[in-house]
Amino acid sequence: MPRTVIVIPTYNERDGLAAIVTAVRAAVPAATVVVVDDNSPDGTGRLADELAAADPQVRVMHRAGKEGLGRAYIDAFLTLLAEGWDRLVQMDADFSHAPADVPRLLQALDDGADVAVGSRYVAGGSTANWGLGRRLLSRGGSFYARYVLGVGIHDLTAGFKAWRREALARIPLRQIEAKGYGFQIEMTYRALRTGARIVEVPIRFVDRRVGQSKMSETIFVEAMTIVWRLRLGDD
Repeated sequence: MPRTVIVIPTYNERDGLAAIVTAVRAAVPAATVVVVDDNSPDGTGRLADELAAADPQVRVMHRAGKEGLGRAYIDAFLTLLAEGWDRLVQMDADFSHAPADVPRLLQALDDGADVAVGSRYVAGGSTANWGLGRRLLSRGGSFYARYVLGVGIHDLTAGFKAWRREALARIPLRQIEAKGYGFQIEMTYRALRTGARIVEVPIRFVDRRVGQSKMSETIFVEAMTIVWRLRLGDD
């Protein structure tokens, strides 16, 4: 069986961490869960250590401080690729990505995809508990990124993905610029540029159950400007 690891970055996610780790372990019992904590003030990292002490298939990576979602993933990916994991899954800690959907992403890899994207914006995909403004912002942002970059992926801002190690290893991870949600756009685009076969798997994205959103104006601006840096960098 392919060796599978599921990466969950955290910053102040203590209230929901035990539940998400338990749910992911139940959904994919053979996989290892790696919590990547950015020195959360609320003690998320300490709780993660307790979960790891109780379960050999839970690990923790501690980072010195908050540097953004992208940097957390890059550090984890570099370490895990060096360790030889076959399939790497990235997902949020707040249940916006359903643990029960992880096997569906992995099945897409088994069926021939290099990257499986949990997509809100293909047939069968949806969002829940979002107001009109947020729905328009998200859809508009995805459409804008698709238009500027000239690609066919419907949900470029998706953060729920499964990677074959070969596809992830072809991306120059140390050159990734984006730190926030623009990281999702940049990674998908760079994967496409390497010739990766990307499949969008419909998911139902549910607004976070616990904790507070990390979205900010700075993160949004980065996501909208990274598409032009990528596009102009290719010209």
